[in-house]
Amino acid sequence: MVSVPQSSRRSTLPLAVGLPVAVATGLVIPLQGRINGALGARLDDGIAAAVVSFTTGLVLIAAISLATPKGRAGLRRIVPAVRSRSFPRFYVMAGGIGALFVIAQTFTVGLLGVALFTVAVVTGQTLSGLLVDRMGIGPGGKRSITGVRILGSVLTVAAVAWAVSPRFGGNTDIASLVLPVLLPLAAGFLMSFQQAMNGTATVHYGTPVAATLVNFIAGAVILWIAWLIKLSVAGAGNPLPGEWWFYLGGPMGCLFIGLAAFLVRSLGVLVTGLGMIAGQLVGSLVLDVVIPSPGAVVALPTVLGTVLTLAAIVVATLPWPRGAFARKVPGKGR
Repeated sequence: MVSVPQSSRRSTLPLAVGLPVAVATGLVIPLQGRINGALGARLDDGIAAAVVSFTTGLVLIAAISLATPKGRAGLRRIVPAVRSRSFPRFYVMAGGIGALFVIAQTFTVGLLGVALFTVAVVTGQTLSGLLVDRMGIGPGGKRSITGVRILGSVLTVAAVAWAVSPRFGGNTDIASLVLPVLLPLAAGFLMSFQQAMNGTATVHYGTPVAATLVNFIAGAVILWIAWLIKLSVAGAGNPLPGEWWFYLGGPMGCLFIGLAAFLVRSLGVLVTGLGMIAGQLVGSLVLDVVIPSPGAVVALPTVLGTVLTLAAIVVATLPWPRGAFARKVPGKGR
């Protein structure tokens, strides 16, 4: 467990405020995925689209870091915090997990489909959220694994599977998907660790801006290397598009990563992840209704699965103290 400065433990959000922020943050993810997917199709190169997304995000967060007093103060704390081993040094590579996630999207969504990809990522993220909280890796310290939290996690996975079930094809060969599904499952599993690592770094840097900057530097370096290797083997894709909205994926990633790093301090990794999953499903539902994409299906299970996901978040996040449902008798017990 990583030590957290006492001064940083006070700046936490109550659940009633933090959870809606987590859900609102999750709303950004489907829109970011839609934009990056469109960019990948235009470039005919998924890795190049990820490089563009991470690079634009890096430019934006670097500008914010240099332009704001808190950002500059965070920049000055990065090297001393790493040198003094305030937290494990490999935490600076948290952005590599984000790079793995977009690589998983690039190589498996076309094979698995959005539905199975989403279920695999959510399953991995939910399971690791319980583990990370129990290990105390995040800045919020150890959080016990209660039966209610396990129930909420299981309900979340079931609800997501139900919500995306209309998108599953009827002629799918499940056996052929076992190995490909391991990559998004691993990417989802590592996402909770990424949030915990960024959250811990935020405490020591004094601002999520610095943690987000380090995250984007690591992810961008990995993706640039991957793209250069791809370029040497298969050549370049299409030229960059002129429409401005193709370049919004990176700034949206800045928002998502920065808020996640801030929220895990107050909510813990599991609750932050579940809130964002709920927002992701709601955002996907709204996008499919307002701006439907090819193959989008909005059926009754989609709506009911989304509602069940929100209910699962409530089950997992309410305090449910021991004995809360037992009526106390005056003069007996404590």
